[in-house]
Amino acid sequence: MLDIKTNPNIKTDEIIEKIAEYVLNQPIESELAIETAKYVLMDTLGCGFLALRYPECTKHLGPIVPGTVVPNGSRVPGTQFELDPVHAAFNIGCAIRWLDYNDTWLAAEWGHPSDNLGAILAVADYMSRKQIAEGNEPLKIATVLEAIVKAHEIQGVLALTNSLNRKGLDHVLFVKIASAAVAAAMLGGTKEEVMNALSNAWIDNSSLRTYRHFPNTGSRKSWAAGDATSRAVRLALMAVNGEMGYKTALTAPNWGFQDVLFGGEEITLERPLQSYVIENILFKISYPAEFHGQTAAECAVELYPQIMNRLDDIYKIVITTHESAIRIIDKTGPLHNPADRDHCLQYITAIGLLYGTINADHYEDETARDPRVDSLRDKMEVVENKQYSEDYLDPSKRSIANSIQIFFKDGTSTANVEREYPLGHRFRRDEGIPLLKRKFVENLETRFPQKQVNEIYELCKDLKKLSQTNVNDFMAKLVI
Repeated sequence: MLDIKTNPNIKTDEIIEKIAEYVLNQPIESELAIETAKYVLMDTLGCGFLALRYPECTKHLGPIVPGTVVPNGSRVPGTQFELDPVHAAFNIGCAIRWLDYNDTWLAAEWGHPSDNLGAILAVADYMSRKQIAEGNEPLKIATVLEAIVKAHEIQGVLALTNSLNRKGLDHVLFVKIASAAVAAAMLGGTKEEVMNALSNAWIDNSSLRTYRHFPNTGSRKSWAAGDATSRAVRLALMAVNGEMGYKTALTAPNWGFQDVLFGGEEITLERPLQSYVIENILFKISYPAEFHGQTAAECAVELYPQIMNRLDDIYKIVITTHESAIRIIDKTGPLHNPADRDHCLQYITAIGLLYGTINADHYEDETARDPRVDSLRDKMEVVENKQYSEDYLDPSKRSIANSIQIFFKDGTSTANVEREYPLGHRFRRDEGIPLLKRKFVENLETRFPQKQVNEIYELCKDLKKLSQTNVNDFMAKLVI
Protein backbone atom coordinates (compact mmCIF):
# COMPACT_ATOMS: atom_id res chain seq x y z
CA MET A 1 0.00 0.00 0.00
CA LEU A 2 1.31 3.45 -0.92
CA ASP A 3 1.94 5.97 1.84
CA ILE A 4 -0.71 8.65 1.39
CA LYS A 5 1.84 11.30 2.38
CA THR A 6 4.03 10.53 -0.62
CA ASN A 7 1.55 9.31 -3.25
CA PRO A 8 1.48 12.09 -5.87
CA ASN A 9 -1.62 10.66 -7.54
CA ILE A 10 -3.93 11.44 -4.64
CA LYS A 11 -5.43 14.91 -4.80
CA THR A 12 -6.63 16.58 -1.62
CA ASP A 13 -10.41 16.96 -1.35
CA GLU A 14 -11.38 20.30 -2.88
CA ILE A 15 -13.34 21.51 0.15
CA ILE A 16 -10.45 20.83 2.51
CA GLU A 17 -8.10 22.77 0.25
CA LYS A 18 -10.56 25.66 -0.21
CA ILE A 19 -11.03 26.06 3.54
CA ALA A 20 -7.28 25.99 4.17
CA GLU A 21 -6.63 28.53 1.41
CA TYR A 22 -9.35 30.81 2.80
CA VAL A 23 -8.22 30.70 6.40
CA LEU A 24 -4.59 31.40 5.50
CA ASN A 25 -4.75 33.76 2.56
CA GLN A 26 -8.13 35.50 2.27
CA PRO A 27 -8.01 39.06 3.61
CA ILE A 28 -11.14 40.30 5.38
CA GLU A 29 -11.84 43.68 3.81
CA SER A 30 -15.42 44.18 4.98
CA GLU A 31 -15.63 46.82 7.71
CA LEU A 32 -19.12 45.55 8.55
CA ALA A 33 -17.73 42.04 9.12
CA ILE A 34 -15.04 43.24 11.54
CA GLU A 35 -17.45 45.51 13.40
CA THR A 36 -19.94 42.65 13.71
CA ALA A 37 -17.13 40.40 14.95
CA LYS A 38 -16.58 42.89 17.76
CA TYR A 39 -20.23 42.54 18.76
CA VAL A 40 -19.92 38.75 18.51
CA LEU A 41 -16.95 38.86 20.88
CA MET A 42 -18.82 41.03 23.38
CA ASP A 43 -22.04 39.05 23.23
CA THR A 44 -20.38 35.65 23.41
CA LEU A 45 -18.24 36.57 26.39
CA GLY A 46 -21.33 37.96 28.12
CA CYS A 47 -23.20 34.70 27.61
CA GLY A 48 -20.32 32.87 29.26
CA PHE A 49 -20.26 35.24 32.24
CA LEU A 50 -23.99 34.77 32.80
CA ALA A 51 -23.63 30.99 32.66
CA LEU A 52 -21.15 31.08 35.54
CA ARG A 53 -24.11 31.68 37.87
CA TYR A 54 -25.22 28.08 37.32
CA PRO A 55 -23.53 25.21 39.21
CA GLU A 56 -24.52 22.70 36.54
CA CYS A 57 -22.25 24.67 34.20
CA THR A 58 -19.40 25.45 36.57
CA LYS A 59 -19.06 21.83 37.67
CA HIS A 60 -17.52 21.20 34.23
CA LEU A 61 -14.93 23.97 34.53
CA GLY A 62 -11.37 24.04 35.80
CA PRO A 63 -8.43 21.66 35.32
CA ILE A 64 -9.08 17.97 34.96
CA VAL A 65 -6.61 17.34 37.77
CA PRO A 66 -7.40 19.87 40.55
CA GLY A 67 -4.55 22.21 41.33
CA THR A 68 -2.83 21.75 37.99
CA VAL A 69 -0.75 24.80 37.02
CA VAL A 70 -0.03 25.55 33.36
CA PRO A 71 2.72 28.14 32.77
CA ASN A 72 1.68 30.51 29.97
CA GLY A 73 -1.67 28.77 29.79
CA SER A 74 -4.99 30.05 28.48
CA ARG A 75 -7.25 32.01 30.81
CA VAL A 76 -10.93 31.10 31.12
CA PRO A 77 -12.86 34.42 31.13
CA GLY A 78 -14.74 35.18 34.34
CA THR A 79 -12.66 32.74 36.39
CA GLN A 80 -9.12 32.39 37.72
CA PHE A 81 -8.40 29.21 35.76
CA GLU A 82 -5.29 29.00 33.58
CA LEU A 83 -5.37 25.81 31.55
CA ASP A 84 -3.72 24.16 28.59
CA PRO A 85 -5.35 25.43 25.38
CA VAL A 86 -7.13 22.14 24.67
CA HIS A 87 -8.98 22.04 27.96
CA ALA A 88 -9.36 25.84 28.03
CA ALA A 89 -11.26 25.57 24.75
CA PHE A 90 -13.64 23.13 26.40
CA ASN A 91 -14.10 25.40 29.42
CA ILE A 92 -14.74 28.52 27.36
CA GLY A 93 -16.95 26.71 24.87
CA CYS A 94 -18.98 25.09 27.62
CA ALA A 95 -19.68 28.40 29.35
CA ILE A 96 -20.60 30.40 26.26
CA ARG A 97 -23.07 27.77 25.02
CA TRP A 98 -24.57 26.74 28.35
CA LEU A 99 -27.59 29.03 28.37
CA ASP A 100 -28.35 28.83 24.64
CA TYR A 101 -27.98 32.61 24.42
CA ASN A 102 -25.16 33.17 21.91
CA ASP A 103 -25.57 33.86 18.20
CA THR A 104 -27.26 31.54 15.72
CA TRP A 105 -27.13 30.59 12.05
CA LEU A 106 -30.11 28.92 10.41
CA ALA A 107 -29.98 27.14 7.04
CA ALA A 108 -30.15 23.51 5.88
CA GLU A 109 -28.08 22.95 9.02
CA TRP A 110 -28.15 25.29 11.99
CA GLY A 111 -25.78 26.08 14.77
CA HIS A 112 -24.01 28.76 16.72
CA PRO A 113 -20.85 30.01 15.00
CA SER A 114 -19.71 31.93 18.07
CA ASP A 115 -19.15 28.51 19.66
CA ASN A 116 -15.79 28.71 17.87
CA LEU A 117 -14.70 31.37 20.37
CA GLY A 118 -13.79 28.46 22.65
CA ALA A 119 -10.94 27.55 20.32
CA ILE A 120 -10.13 31.08 19.17
CA LEU A 121 -9.68 32.64 22.61
CA ALA A 122 -7.86 29.64 24.07
CA VAL A 123 -5.34 29.50 21.22
CA ALA A 124 -4.94 33.27 20.99
CA ASP A 125 -4.14 33.64 24.70
CA TYR A 126 -1.80 30.66 24.68
CA MET A 127 0.07 31.90 21.59
CA SER A 128 0.33 35.44 22.95
CA ARG A 129 1.77 34.35 26.29
CA LYS A 130 4.07 31.85 24.58
CA GLN A 131 5.40 34.48 22.18
CA ILE A 132 6.03 36.95 24.99
CA ALA A 133 7.95 34.25 26.91
CA GLU A 134 10.07 33.71 23.78
CA GLY A 135 10.74 37.43 23.40
CA ASN A 136 8.32 37.96 20.52
CA GLU A 137 5.28 40.16 19.98
CA PRO A 138 1.91 38.85 21.21
CA LEU A 139 -1.18 38.55 19.05
CA LYS A 140 -3.56 41.48 18.81
CA ILE A 141 -7.34 41.32 19.20
CA ALA A 142 -7.45 42.20 15.48
CA THR A 143 -6.31 38.60 14.90
CA VAL A 144 -9.13 37.32 17.08
CA LEU A 145 -11.71 39.39 15.19
CA GLU A 146 -10.49 38.08 11.85
CA ALA A 147 -10.57 34.52 13.18
CA ILE A 148 -14.16 35.10 14.33
CA VAL A 149 -15.17 36.21 10.82
CA LYS A 150 -13.49 33.20 9.23
CA ALA A 151 -14.83 30.63 11.68
CA HIS A 152 -18.34 32.00 11.19
CA GLU A 153 -17.91 31.82 7.44
CA ILE A 154 -16.63 28.25 7.36
CA GLN A 155 -19.29 26.88 9.68
CA GLY A 156 -22.09 28.94 8.17
CA VAL A 157 -21.37 28.28 4.50
CA LEU A 158 -21.05 24.55 5.17
CA ALA A 159 -24.47 24.79 6.86
CA LEU A 160 -26.16 26.40 3.84
CA THR A 161 -26.57 23.18 1.86
CA ASN A 162 -25.32 20.31 4.01
CA SER A 163 -27.93 19.08 6.48
CA LEU A 164 -26.29 17.00 9.17
CA ASN A 165 -29.48 16.86 11.23
CA ARG A 166 -31.35 14.95 8.52
CA LYS A 167 -28.68 12.26 8.86
CA GLY A 168 -29.06 12.24 12.65
CA LEU A 169 -25.71 13.98 13.10
CA ASP A 170 -25.12 17.01 15.28
CA HIS A 171 -24.20 20.44 13.97
CA VAL A 172 -21.15 20.68 16.23
CA LEU A 173 -19.20 18.80 13.56
CA PHE A 174 -19.10 22.07 11.62
CA VAL A 175 -17.84 23.80 14.76
CA LYS A 176 -15.01 21.30 14.90
CA ILE A 177 -14.17 21.88 11.23
CA ALA A 178 -14.17 25.67 11.56
CA SER A 179 -12.24 25.65 14.82
CA ALA A 180 -9.63 23.22 13.51
CA ALA A 181 -9.00 25.50 10.52
CA VAL A 182 -8.65 28.78 12.41
CA ALA A 183 -6.76 27.20 15.31
CA ALA A 184 -4.19 25.61 13.00
CA ALA A 185 -3.73 28.94 11.21
CA MET A 186 -3.36 30.87 14.48
CA LEU A 187 -0.77 28.33 15.64
CA GLY A 188 1.31 29.21 12.57
CA GLY A 189 0.41 26.18 10.50
CA THR A 190 1.32 25.89 6.83
CA LYS A 191 -1.35 25.15 4.23
CA GLU A 192 -0.50 21.46 4.40
CA GLU A 193 -0.71 21.49 8.20
CA VAL A 194 -4.08 23.26 8.16
CA MET A 195 -5.35 20.67 5.67
CA ASN A 196 -4.01 17.87 7.86
CA ALA A 197 -5.91 19.25 10.85
CA LEU A 198 -9.07 19.60 8.74
CA SER A 199 -8.87 16.06 7.39
CA ASN A 200 -8.56 14.63 10.87
CA ALA A 201 -11.53 16.74 12.02
CA TRP A 202 -13.67 15.28 9.23
CA ILE A 203 -12.51 11.76 10.04
CA ASP A 204 -13.54 12.29 13.66
CA ASN A 205 -17.02 12.68 12.14
CA SER A 206 -19.82 13.86 14.41
CA SER A 207 -21.70 13.13 17.58
CA LEU A 208 -25.28 11.97 17.21
CA ARG A 209 -28.15 14.37 17.87
CA THR A 210 -29.52 11.98 20.48
CA TYR A 211 -29.11 14.50 23.30
CA ARG A 212 -31.14 17.18 21.53
CA HIS A 213 -34.36 15.22 21.05
CA PHE A 214 -37.09 13.42 22.93
CA PRO A 215 -36.79 11.20 24.90
CA ASN A 216 -33.09 11.94 25.56
CA THR A 217 -32.82 15.73 25.57
CA GLY A 218 -30.13 16.62 28.06
CA SER A 219 -27.32 18.87 29.16
CA ARG A 220 -24.77 17.46 26.71
CA LYS A 221 -26.23 19.91 24.21
CA SER A 222 -24.74 22.65 26.39
CA TRP A 223 -21.20 21.26 26.39
CA ALA A 224 -21.12 19.56 23.00
CA ALA A 225 -19.73 22.63 21.23
CA GLY A 226 -17.06 23.07 23.89
CA ASP A 227 -16.11 19.46 23.30
CA ALA A 228 -15.89 20.12 19.55
CA THR A 229 -13.65 23.18 19.96
CA SER A 230 -11.45 21.29 22.38
CA ARG A 231 -10.96 18.44 19.94
CA ALA A 232 -10.29 20.94 17.15
CA VAL A 233 -7.47 22.56 19.14
CA ARG A 234 -6.00 19.14 19.90
CA LEU A 235 -5.99 18.19 16.21
CA ALA A 236 -4.56 21.58 15.22
CA LEU A 237 -1.71 21.22 17.72
CA MET A 238 -0.98 17.73 16.41
CA ALA A 239 -0.96 18.97 12.83
CA VAL A 240 1.51 21.81 13.44
CA ASN A 241 3.69 19.30 15.29
CA GLY A 242 3.93 17.21 12.14
CA GLU A 243 1.04 14.74 12.32
CA MET A 244 -0.06 13.54 8.89
CA GLY A 245 -3.42 14.15 7.26
CA TYR A 246 -5.71 12.20 4.93
CA LYS A 247 -6.28 13.76 1.55
CA THR A 248 -9.61 12.14 0.73
CA ALA A 249 -11.17 12.17 4.18
CA LEU A 250 -14.44 13.27 2.59
CA THR A 251 -14.51 11.50 -0.76
CA ALA A 252 -12.73 8.17 -0.28
CA PRO A 253 -15.05 5.43 -1.66
CA ASN A 254 -16.58 3.32 1.13
CA TRP A 255 -14.42 4.83 3.88
CA GLY A 256 -14.77 8.60 3.49
CA PHE A 257 -17.19 10.85 5.40
CA GLN A 258 -19.58 11.20 2.46
CA ASP A 259 -20.10 7.46 1.94
CA VAL A 260 -20.03 6.41 5.59
CA LEU A 261 -22.05 9.15 7.26
CA PHE A 262 -23.63 11.35 4.61
CA GLY A 263 -25.55 8.78 2.59
CA GLY A 264 -23.21 9.10 -0.38
CA GLU A 265 -24.18 12.74 -0.85
CA GLU A 266 -21.55 15.32 -1.69
CA ILE A 267 -20.50 17.95 0.85
CA THR A 268 -20.69 21.28 -0.97
CA LEU A 269 -19.83 24.94 -0.50
CA GLU A 270 -22.72 26.94 -1.94
CA ARG A 271 -20.82 30.21 -2.14
CA PRO A 272 -17.23 31.48 -1.99
CA LEU A 273 -15.80 31.89 1.51
CA GLN A 274 -15.75 35.62 2.29
CA SER A 275 -17.71 37.31 5.12
CA TYR A 276 -21.35 36.61 4.25
CA VAL A 277 -22.20 34.66 7.39
CA ILE A 278 -21.11 37.11 10.05
CA GLU A 279 -22.72 39.98 8.16
CA ASN A 280 -26.03 38.09 8.36
CA ILE A 281 -25.63 36.43 11.75
CA LEU A 282 -28.59 36.20 14.13
CA PHE A 283 -28.00 37.54 17.63
CA LYS A 284 -30.06 36.30 20.55
CA ILE A 285 -30.82 39.60 22.19
CA SER A 286 -34.18 39.30 23.86
CA TYR A 287 -34.48 35.82 25.31
CA PRO A 288 -32.36 32.73 26.06
CA ALA A 289 -34.35 30.27 23.99
CA GLU A 290 -33.74 28.02 20.99
CA PHE A 291 -33.72 30.34 17.99
CA HIS A 292 -36.60 28.78 16.09
CA GLY A 293 -38.77 29.96 19.00
CA GLN A 294 -37.41 33.50 19.36
CA THR A 295 -40.20 35.18 17.41
CA ALA A 296 -42.79 33.10 19.26
CA ALA A 297 -41.30 34.42 22.50
CA GLU A 298 -41.67 37.99 21.21
CA CYS A 299 -45.30 37.34 20.23
CA ALA A 300 -46.08 35.78 23.61
CA VAL A 301 -44.58 38.70 25.51
CA GLU A 302 -46.60 41.14 23.39
CA LEU A 303 -49.79 39.23 24.21
CA TYR A 304 -49.04 39.06 27.93
CA PRO A 305 -50.86 42.30 28.93
CA GLN A 306 -54.01 41.13 27.16
CA ILE A 307 -54.19 37.72 28.79
CA MET A 308 -52.43 38.12 32.16
CA ASN A 309 -55.78 38.33 33.98
CA ARG A 310 -57.65 35.92 31.70
CA LEU A 311 -55.63 32.71 31.96
CA ASP A 312 -58.63 30.67 33.12
CA ASP A 313 -60.68 31.96 30.17
CA ILE A 314 -58.30 30.59 27.53
CA TYR A 315 -59.76 27.84 25.38
CA LYS A 316 -57.05 27.37 22.77
CA ILE A 317 -53.64 28.80 21.76
CA VAL A 318 -52.61 28.44 18.12
CA ILE A 319 -48.91 28.75 17.28
CA THR A 320 -48.27 29.05 13.57
CA THR A 321 -44.67 28.32 12.64
CA HIS A 322 -42.22 26.94 10.06
CA GLU A 323 -41.22 23.36 9.31
CA SER A 324 -37.85 23.43 11.08
CA ALA A 325 -39.42 24.58 14.33
CA ILE A 326 -41.95 21.76 14.14
CA ARG A 327 -39.18 19.24 13.52
CA ILE A 328 -36.89 20.51 16.27
CA ILE A 329 -38.80 22.15 19.13
CA ASP A 330 -42.46 21.09 18.88
CA LYS A 331 -42.80 19.03 22.07
CA THR A 332 -45.69 17.70 24.09
CA GLY A 333 -45.62 15.71 27.31
CA PRO A 334 -43.21 15.91 30.25
CA LEU A 335 -40.07 18.04 30.05
CA HIS A 336 -37.40 16.72 32.37
CA ASN A 337 -34.67 19.38 32.63
CA PRO A 338 -33.69 22.91 31.54
CA ALA A 339 -32.16 21.58 28.32
CA ASP A 340 -35.50 20.00 27.46
CA ARG A 341 -37.46 23.16 28.27
CA ASP A 342 -35.44 25.75 26.36
CA HIS A 343 -35.86 23.57 23.27
CA CYS A 344 -39.65 23.40 23.53
CA LEU A 345 -41.71 25.86 21.50
CA GLN A 346 -44.73 25.42 23.75
CA TYR A 347 -42.77 25.91 26.98
CA ILE A 348 -41.08 29.07 25.66
CA THR A 349 -44.47 30.44 24.62
CA ALA A 350 -46.10 29.57 27.94
CA ILE A 351 -43.39 31.37 29.91
CA GLY A 352 -43.79 34.51 27.79
CA LEU A 353 -47.55 34.47 28.30
CA LEU A 354 -47.27 33.89 32.05
CA TYR A 355 -44.46 36.28 32.97
CA GLY A 356 -44.22 38.83 30.17
CA THR A 357 -40.51 38.03 29.81
CA ILE A 358 -38.18 35.03 29.62
CA ASN A 359 -34.87 34.53 31.40
CA ALA A 360 -32.60 31.57 32.08
CA ASP A 361 -34.09 30.97 35.54
CA HIS A 362 -37.46 30.22 33.95
CA TYR A 363 -36.08 26.89 32.67
CA GLU A 364 -35.17 25.69 36.14
CA ASP A 365 -37.31 23.25 38.13
CA GLU A 366 -38.87 25.89 40.38
CA THR A 367 -40.64 27.62 37.49
CA ALA A 368 -41.38 24.38 35.66
CA ARG A 369 -43.33 23.12 38.68
CA ASP A 370 -45.85 25.96 38.28
CA PRO A 371 -48.99 24.06 37.16
CA ARG A 372 -50.02 26.96 34.93
CA VAL A 373 -47.15 26.17 32.56
CA ASP A 374 -48.39 22.72 31.58
CA SER A 375 -51.99 23.93 31.68
CA LEU A 376 -51.18 26.42 28.93
CA ARG A 377 -49.08 23.89 26.99
CA ASP A 378 -52.02 21.50 26.94
CA LYS A 379 -54.11 24.16 25.18
CA MET A 380 -51.61 24.77 22.38
CA GLU A 381 -51.88 23.70 18.77
CA VAL A 382 -48.84 24.00 16.49
CA VAL A 383 -49.45 24.33 12.75
CA GLU A 384 -47.18 25.02 9.79
CA ASN A 385 -47.42 28.02 7.49
CA LYS A 386 -45.84 26.93 4.19
CA GLN A 387 -44.81 30.49 3.38
CA TYR A 388 -42.96 30.72 6.69
CA SER A 389 -41.08 27.54 5.76
CA GLU A 390 -40.15 28.90 2.32
CA ASP A 391 -39.01 32.26 3.69
CA TYR A 392 -36.88 30.49 6.30
CA LEU A 393 -34.73 29.05 3.50
CA ASP A 394 -34.87 32.08 1.18
CA PRO A 395 -31.31 33.54 1.23
CA SER A 396 -32.67 37.05 0.72
CA LYS A 397 -34.93 36.74 3.78
CA ARG A 398 -33.88 33.96 6.17
CA SER A 399 -36.89 34.72 8.29
CA ILE A 400 -37.71 32.76 11.45
CA ALA A 401 -41.42 33.49 11.56
CA ASN A 402 -43.97 32.59 14.22
CA SER A 403 -47.41 33.89 15.08
CA ILE A 404 -49.67 33.32 18.08
CA GLN A 405 -53.41 33.73 18.46
CA ILE A 406 -55.33 33.05 21.66
CA PHE A 407 -58.97 31.97 21.69
CA PHE A 408 -61.21 32.36 24.74
CA LYS A 409 -64.10 30.27 26.01
CA ASP A 410 -66.59 33.07 25.28
CA GLY A 411 -65.83 32.89 21.55
CA THR A 412 -63.60 35.96 21.42
CA SER A 413 -59.92 35.95 20.51
CA THR A 414 -56.84 38.12 20.41
CA ALA A 415 -55.42 39.32 17.13
CA ASN A 416 -53.01 36.95 15.43
CA VAL A 417 -49.69 38.46 16.55
CA GLU A 418 -46.93 37.76 14.02
CA ARG A 419 -43.16 38.24 13.93
CA GLU A 420 -41.23 37.32 10.81
CA TYR A 421 -37.81 38.47 12.00
CA PRO A 422 -36.47 38.33 15.57
CA LEU A 423 -34.77 41.27 17.19
CA GLY A 424 -31.30 39.88 16.45
CA HIS A 425 -31.91 39.54 12.69
CA ARG A 426 -29.88 41.64 10.24
CA PHE A 427 -33.11 43.39 9.16
CA ARG A 428 -33.41 44.75 12.73
CA ARG A 429 -29.73 45.58 13.41
CA ASP A 430 -30.30 49.26 14.18
CA GLU A 431 -32.91 48.31 16.75
CA GLY A 432 -30.93 45.40 18.14
CA ILE A 433 -27.35 46.64 18.65
CA PRO A 434 -28.14 49.11 21.48
CA LEU A 435 -29.94 46.29 23.28
CA LEU A 436 -27.07 43.91 22.61
CA LYS A 437 -24.72 46.39 24.29
CA ARG A 438 -27.05 46.60 27.27
CA LYS A 439 -27.20 42.80 27.44
CA PHE A 440 -23.38 42.72 27.52
CA VAL A 441 -23.17 45.20 30.38
CA GLU A 442 -25.85 43.36 32.36
CA ASN A 443 -23.99 40.09 31.87
CA LEU A 444 -20.70 41.69 32.93
CA GLU A 445 -22.41 42.92 36.09
CA THR A 446 -23.29 39.36 37.08
CA ARG A 447 -19.58 38.60 37.41
CA PHE A 448 -17.39 41.66 37.91
CA PRO A 449 -17.25 44.71 40.23
CA GLN A 450 -18.51 47.89 38.63
CA LYS A 451 -15.09 49.44 37.99
CA GLN A 452 -14.00 46.34 36.05
CA VAL A 453 -17.33 46.30 34.19
CA ASN A 454 -16.76 49.87 33.07
CA GLU A 455 -13.17 49.23 31.97
CA ILE A 456 -14.09 46.15 29.93
CA TYR A 457 -17.09 47.82 28.30
CA GLU A 458 -15.24 51.02 27.41
CA LEU A 459 -12.47 49.01 25.75
CA CYS A 460 -14.89 46.84 23.80
CA LYS A 461 -16.85 49.86 22.54
CA ASP A 462 -13.78 51.32 20.82
CA LEU A 463 -13.07 49.07 17.83
CA LYS A 464 -9.77 50.75 16.91
CA LYS A 465 -8.41 50.55 20.45
CA LEU A 466 -9.73 47.03 20.98
CA SER A 467 -8.17 45.78 17.73
CA GLN A 468 -4.72 46.99 18.79
CA THR A 469 -4.95 45.54 22.31
CA ASN A 470 -2.66 42.59 23.03
CA VAL A 471 -4.67 39.40 23.45
CA ASN A 472 -2.91 38.56 26.71
CA ASP A 473 -3.75 41.98 28.13
CA PHE A 474 -7.37 41.66 27.07
CA MET A 475 -7.71 38.22 28.64
CA ALA A 476 -6.13 39.51 31.84
CA LYS A 477 -8.92 42.05 32.14
CA LEU A 478 -11.43 39.16 32.19
CA VAL A 479 -9.94 37.46 35.25
CA ILE A 480 -12.08 37.75 38.35
